[in-house]
Amino acid sequence: MSIDVVTFGCRLNAYESEVMKREAEAAGLKDAILINTCAVTAEAVRQARQSIRKARRDNPGARIIVTGCAAQTEAATFAGMAEVDLVLGNSEKLERASYGRVAQFGLDDSEKIRVNDIMSVRETAEHLIDGLEGRARAFVQVQNGCDHRCTFCIIPFGRGNSRSVPMGVVVDQIARLADNGYREVVLTGVDITSYGADLPGAPKLGDLVTKILKLVPGLDRLRLSSIDSIEADPALMRAIAEEERLMPHLHLSLQAGDDMILKRMKRRHLRADTIGFCEEVRRLRPDVVFGADIIAGFPTETEAMFANSLAIVDDCGLTHLHVFPFSPRKGTPAARMPQLPRQVVKERAARLRDKGEAALLAHLEAEQGRERQVLIEREGLGRSEQFTQVEFSPEAADGKAAGDLVRLRIAGHTGRHLLGVTTGRQAA
Repeated sequence: MSIDVVTFGCRLNAYESEVMKREAEAAGLKDAILINTCAVTAEAVRQARQSIRKARRDNPGARIIVTGCAAQTEAATFAGMAEVDLVLGNSEKLERASYGRVAQFGLDDSEKIRVNDIMSVRETAEHLIDGLEGRARAFVQVQNGCDHRCTFCIIPFGRGNSRSVPMGVVVDQIARLADNGYREVVLTGVDITSYGADLPGAPKLGDLVTKILKLVPGLDRLRLSSIDSIEADPALMRAIAEEERLMPHLHLSLQAGDDMILKRMKRRHLRADTIGFCEEVRRLRPDVVFGADIIAGFPTETEAMFANSLAIVDDCGLTHLHVFPFSPRKGTPAARMPQLPRQVVKERAARLRDKGEAALLAHLEAEQGRERQVLIEREGLGRSEQFTQVEFSPEAADGKAAGDLVRLRIAGHTGRHLLGVTTGRQAA
């Protein structure tokens, strides 16, 4: 064994895990397991701890280094685990020197925690990578951190305040990936619609998207990760309307469909704002599909308030739901609010998931007979422009491999995936 990386959580973590592995290998570290944690829910932290114990059982001689958002916010918790050799913060995990000291001098119990004050970090380092191992699409970090303080969220304390990567660096990174054969790139960060506020001239996310598509003509598909619709700028809306290479799938950081709950979450939008945004985007780009994060069982949520969250799935025409049962995070205002019984939280989450499954089924039904350009992720499976999973036979792929594009006709669905067959004419 050399270096294995176990990644939890968001697309940004996936990107950073690739940087971590590269920097650790360059520092000469060997026989180590790097566990990149997530702190978004208590369940994510529990899963990380479980993974650490399993890693030690399976690899008794390996060095186990824990990092990521949960390590940043709960360093002492992980340092207290006998299985853990070292805890690195979110800034330290991307620095070659952090791994160089381990490779050269081993691990000293007196320095088991190497976690700085994340709020003191003012810049996002420019980490260029050639691709992501084993992935059909590449993720590019354009931003890190968050300046907002939603009452349920611990992530700003794991990631720090918002910092943006300069536009020129992002464009160079994507050009490099396109030259290496990547057909699709996903822009990722913690709050990407806040992009540019800290840069000279304060460019917006829409400016960045426009520049990427203009200066990297060899890139077939550009995709956005989760966005905060209230921050969508005019240039981004123009790009959605005019740029076919910007994929028609937007995942919204929605969180709730009731105005009172949104206020208690300290969100910056109201129900009508989200519905209006979806209507406008659909007018500009009729083939768009929306996903959303929604929290079930937020403190003080009544049945009537929850009904508004259920209804917004139809009101916005959502297709892909990420449902989170509310999980109180220590140190956040929501953890001090009156909590709902866990059974109520679980039951509401289940109802939201059922609603999401019905919405997905309606989307799958509507796709039948259409032609879609599918990015192959692995043999027999890929994703359409709308990020919908598509199953297909080896014959339909015509010898193409993961990362290639193939044009398919949608002949049916499985209830979860579309079924694609050849059209007789292939994607370029």
